[in-house]
Amino acid sequence: QGWQYSPYQAELHKKNMGLLAQLEGNSEDGSAEVIATDDTWLCEESQVRFSEIYDGETYDASYVSADKEAVEIYEEDMSVLIAQEGEDVREMDRISARNIFVTPAGETVVDFGQNLTGYVEIQLTAKAGDRVELSHAEVMDQQGNFYTENYRSAKAKYIYTCKDGQQSYKPKLTFFGFRYIRVDQFPGEVKPENFTAVVVHSNMKRTGYLRSSNPLLNQLFDNIIWGQKGNFVDVPTDCPQRDERLGWTGDAEIFIRTACMNYDAEKFFAKWLADMEADQLPDGGIPMVVPNVMGDEESGAAWGDAAAVCPWELYMAYGNKDLLKKQFNMMKMWVNHITTVTEEPYLWVGSRHFGDWVGLDAPYGSYKGSSREELIASAYYGLSTSLVVKAGEVLGEDVSEYKELLENIIKAFRTKYTEYKTQTECIVAAHWGMAEDVQKTADQLAAMVKKDGQMMTGFVGTPYLLHVLSANGYYDLAYELLLRTEYPSWLYPVTKDATTIWEHWDGTKPDGTFWSRDMNSYNHYAYGSVADWVYQVAAGISPVEAGYKTAKVAPHPSDQLEYLEAEVETRQGRIISRWKKKDDMWQYDITTPVKTLIEIDGKSEWVEAGNYRYYSR
Repeated sequence: QGWQYSPYQAELHKKNMGLLAQLEGNSEDGSAEVIATDDTWLCEESQVRFSEIYDGETYDASYVSADKEAVEIYEEDMSVLIAQEGEDVREMDRISARNIFVTPAGETVVDFGQNLTGYVEIQLTAKAGDRVELSHAEVMDQQGNFYTENYRSAKAKYIYTCKDGQQSYKPKLTFFGFRYIRVDQFPGEVKPENFTAVVVHSNMKRTGYLRSSNPLLNQLFDNIIWGQKGNFVDVPTDCPQRDERLGWTGDAEIFIRTACMNYDAEKFFAKWLADMEADQLPDGGIPMVVPNVMGDEESGAAWGDAAAVCPWELYMAYGNKDLLKKQFNMMKMWVNHITTVTEEPYLWVGSRHFGDWVGLDAPYGSYKGSSREELIASAYYGLSTSLVVKAGEVLGEDVSEYKELLENIIKAFRTKYTEYKTQTECIVAAHWGMAEDVQKTADQLAAMVKKDGQMMTGFVGTPYLLHVLSANGYYDLAYELLLRTEYPSWLYPVTKDATTIWEHWDGTKPDGTFWSRDMNSYNHYAYGSVADWVYQVAAGISPVEAGYKTAKVAPHPSDQLEYLEAEVETRQGRIISRWKKKDDMWQYDITTPVKTLIEIDGKSEWVEAGNYRYYSR
């Protein structure tokens, strides 16, 4: 059976699945016994009557299979199978029902208080044939009613037919993204103890922590963690709830640095990058999603550049040179692909791009911001080429042709793009050194932000906005944007009771209405990339050598906060950076396991591993 995926009209085909299994044990006499799948095995229908990633699961606990049948031998090439490379997906937490209420429409709704990825476990006493039916949602609408239109075609239904007596059930083969469930059918009184939300995600170790004196900022930090957990389910999905849940390359590219500070994500991303390498097209193009289930359509700028950005960020976070070497050819092929397909030498012209996706300066009716797509693409062309150069130098490879290419890209960029018309154009030109005068470009960005009274950026500009401002002297403005609570801002969703990161700044508008029904996820981690600015600039923790073999701690406090604390557990040990107001001084407490460059108020010194305290005005 096939279905059309909106809005890209890519045909995703459901395929038959096979089971390759082996049971190992000991016979009564103690000898080893191995029972492997073959044509002697039998099969029968199970109590799972239907299960699908988008539509949910139907389970009949009273069902009894009539007969067993001979298996069908699956004649396929088994040599392509490999052992699990990524982290196991597991049940990681359990959340009790926080509240049960009746909506204005008369529907019974259970609120778990947290937008999450997983499923609900029910416990009840019932009679055979009684039925439980649950629907899932992330938000309630303006009138306080259950809202599912942003799930698009995903039914996200949970249907359970009871057996006699006390029983419990949780889905076997699917998951949902939700905060609320609507109880469409239930035998007897609906009570909180009937429902527990089971949180599911890849089993990664938490390594990063952020805390501050601002409760809204702390909730943002918490939302970023929940956004990562909810979307790191074997692959980095864009969202866990609607008829999508795909490994979008652009989302992962802009979030990977934050991801690797929040969690030990090396194994998780190593698996996904192996998927990317396997899916890379013969001409070096990168699919829009990995694993590629959308055909041969290639990514444009920022999305396909995950092929260069992600291997490099993973190397800087963990220092694994072997992994970088494994991905180096993919990085080169991606840059070679751009060089081949462009219609103008040393710039990226003529391909399809997403531009500054959902930028706030988008023309009416468009998802793309007003930034010129080919300017963004050409800046990313320079970025990916520069990363090939850096990776080649680490690996001892000859990258002289890429160095020359990079020089020509920068020269061509500066010749063609002598002025910048949007905030995002300023950001991409300044952040990667493409602009002739980076300080002048940052000055223009700051002036634009002040004139507009807000950020106007989308998926491309937002992750680097604060970095460009702070790197060029605009720390106060960067903090103002970070701590702003009015729409649009990182904290605006927090004021709207968000517990994860939204896809849109105005997923829920100030008047309570919604951005749209077709593309409005409330668990979309990309904008959570702001955490890397808090870790690396506000708290000041960053690697000097890959894997933090040597480190830098250069904190930048703000009068808008009383204190900030950051911890990152690196491969070398835990680095801690804390600052707080102490009378009329700033007090800094720094712990490092490695030789570290500490910079405070323009003064710097190298220190050995240890604990340090500093003061400054």
